[in-house]
Amino acid sequence: MRHALQWIRSLFFVGQVYLAMAVVGLSFFPWALFSDRGARAACRAWCLWVRWTAAWMVGLKSEIRGKVPEGEILIAAKHQSFFDIILLFGAVPAGKFVMKRELLFTPVLGQYATRIGCVPVDRGKRGAAISKMVADVKKSAEEHPGQLIIYPQGTRVPPGEKVPYKVGTAILYGQSGEACVPVATNVGIFWPKRGIYRKPGTAVIEFLPVIEPGMPSKAFLAKIERDVEAASNRLMAEAGFHAQD
Repeated sequence: MRHALQWIRSLFFVGQVYLAMAVVGLSFFPWALFSDRGARAACRAWCLWVRWTAAWMVGLKSEIRGKVPEGEILIAAKHQSFFDIILLFGAVPAGKFVMKRELLFTPVLGQYATRIGCVPVDRGKRGAAISKMVADVKKSAEEHPGQLIIYPQGTRVPPGEKVPYKVGTAILYGQSGEACVPVATNVGIFWPKRGIYRKPGTAVIEFLPVIEPGMPSKAFLAKIERDVEAASNRLMAEAGFHAQD
């Protein structure tokens, strides 16, 4: 019975999340049309709403750990579900994402992503996509200074699954000359990659120690994979999930 009630709560929660996206997007649109600040305010308001309603509708609380980065910096984050995007954007002062190009054509989301300086990537073109990404990141840094968030595995990875870390993150780190903050998470335990059901608990994102600029690409990529995976496994273990070796 309890499980069935949680399914019902989850269904209502997910429905209102997308309804709120439309309402907030349309309400802020006149301001966002002429101001990047308006677009960012809309996105932040929606993220805070989702966090709040997740806590009281489905019992999914959330927590931000570690020192939140500011200024021009690269953030290399573990990506398990849509919820880690919400938590990350709501935590940093001026976040923007490297994201797949298809999202630009998503109503509301695509328009606001463009306005806050997100960088679209065509994942099917590999080498050409990386070159264009580097150029677009430089342009975005000039027009929309802030924290650039990239997902080194390139996709949402469910808890317990292993996907290699891609070289694009190391290239951005080397080309930008900026420090990098790795981010670990356990959100996929509670908010899955697909599906409606939301599990009660405490979803966490944790900002790990800063990696200063200048590290060789291969060593950098190995370090973020080691640090992010170890910290994510620790956070998941806290929530009762143990990844298999």
